[in-house]
Amino acid sequence: MRVLVVEDERVLADAVAVGLRRESMAVDVVYDGDTALEYVTVNDYDVVVLDRDLPGTHGDDVARSLVSDSYTGRILMLTASGGVQDKVEGLTLGADDYLAKPFAFAELVARVHALGRRAVPPLPPVLERHGIALDPANHRVHRDGRELALTPKEFAVLHVLMRARGTVVSAEGLLEKAWDENADPFTNVVRVTVMTLRKKLGDPPVIQTVPGAGYRL
Repeated sequence: MRVLVVEDERVLADAVAVGLRRESMAVDVVYDGDTALEYVTVNDYDVVVLDRDLPGTHGDDVARSLVSDSYTGRILMLTASGGVQDKVEGLTLGADDYLAKPFAFAELVARVHALGRRAVPPLPPVLERHGIALDPANHRVHRDGRELALTPKEFAVLHVLMRARGTVVSAEGLLEKAWDENADPFTNVVRVTVMTLRKKLGDPPVIQTVPGAGYRL
């Protein structure tokens, strides 16, 4: 899952990003509304964690712009304005969820996971395919009843492939969803991660390489 954190309190923004990355999410961080609008035109985010009171373009206007542009991702407003009327206004602007500061990080993670499941078509809480069961919320993977110890990137790549439901995902697509903007597109990091993931999944092999196209599970 790829997430954009838009928050002008830099310490908080960076802390949220670190925590979400530990949950095997690819996270980009920006600190103002203008940059947020630039990022969403370039990258395909599953969830935008959006502070309401932003410098530059206000968070409300960022939400309006995303909705008017038929943005397909989900918006979680994260703000100090936690009154009922504030929540109503945020949801009316187009936010899919609303979380007031201060917040418990576990709740933020749960809400981001819940929004990520509201894809098209909708995804179940636990993804299952070829004897593999992947639980994003609890960060656990089993194959044929055996729990697997995956690195965050291995988990993220498997998550992307399972969400694809048997369709081919290009190496660029995996890089887009499982790594953040700092990933070097000219490295072989995707190939190496797929190789180690295959070993951990064991036999029979379930990740197929489609020459010239990408990978399929």
